[in-house]
Amino acid sequence: MTESVAGRVSVIIPARNEEANIERVLRSVVQQSRVLEILAVDDQSEDRTPQILARLQAEIPLLRVLRTGALPDGWTGKSHAVARAAREARGEWLLLTDADTEHLPGSLEVLLGRAEDQGAALLSISPGQETPTAWEKAVIPLVYVRLSRLFRFADVSDPVSSAAAANGQYILIRRRVYEEAGGHTAVRGEILEDVALARRVKAAGGKLVFLPGAAWVRTRMYRTFSEMWRGWTKNLFLLYERSLARALRTVAELWLLDVAPVVAFIALCAILVLGRGGATAALAALGCFVVALLRQWGYARALRRIGFDPGLGNYLVPGAALLGLLMLNSARAHRLGGRVAWKGRNYSTRGNG
Repeated sequence: MTESVAGRVSVIIPARNEEANIERVLRSVVQQSRVLEILAVDDQSEDRTPQILARLQAEIPLLRVLRTGALPDGWTGKSHAVARAAREARGEWLLLTDADTEHLPGSLEVLLGRAEDQGAALLSISPGQETPTAWEKAVIPLVYVRLSRLFRFADVSDPVSSAAAANGQYILIRRRVYEEAGGHTAVRGEILEDVALARRVKAAGGKLVFLPGAAWVRTRMYRTFSEMWRGWTKNLFLLYERSLARALRTVAELWLLDVAPVVAFIALCAILVLGRGGATAALAALGCFVVALLRQWGYARALRRIGFDPGLGNYLVPGAALLGLLMLNSARAHRLGGRVAWKGRNYSTRGNG
């Protein structure tokens, strides 16, 4: 490695049909210090992404635009695009980030410093989530609270623990480590390529650092309800390691402890108002109210711990109802359908996870 690239970062941004996002992420990344180059990969986009990239390339000297060819058999589009860029990257570090992210000023300097100070082979964060619509407020925070239980930051960052995870929205990895782990070629067919890469790095003895990242990066993952439905259908069952039992337990908890008490409370109140219930119905209604209140309080605390506004706890009931449906649909797609769709491509779920 030459002196000029030591300690510098090659930023890799795969982009397929990202006309709504690509300019924001590029303008936020180019302001970061220690960036050697920005490699934006146009993954056969069918919208205005290529035109936007061409305009920005003339304006941003650090930007190099690459393009993928036909997707080879056995690859996911994102892994193919990242692998294409990684082969040409020159930095000591690679920052793999999604096109729908926005990097706050100074974030790379801080996170690269954390990675270097802690001797990390791979540092990943869970960005802050922008949730402007009601359905986003209901589902997205609840998903991340659940994921924070599945992949605890402290456990992933503990070299003694076998837990390994990363969030593909932001992965900072030493190029040497990336190459030794086989890069995205080694995880080319994985739908959860971020988690698979982290597992390979940790299994080889590399130190992972996993952090809540709302202070440094933010993202809006999905702009339409249907896009969110497809995205979590693709990922949820795999995040639960393809375990139908774990998925069903989660659905049962969501519906029995978060949804049912509120529904029962409303029904019992209606009975009491109609004068058809006595002391037993009143006590049952009180019990349901207490359970619902405790669940919402606990959810608000969990939201605060991972960087979300605790006020989003008010969306727990519709969020739990929707997340249960999403979990069942994801299990159906993976166990019965055998295929999931994302950005105009269909992927086999056989052998993933």
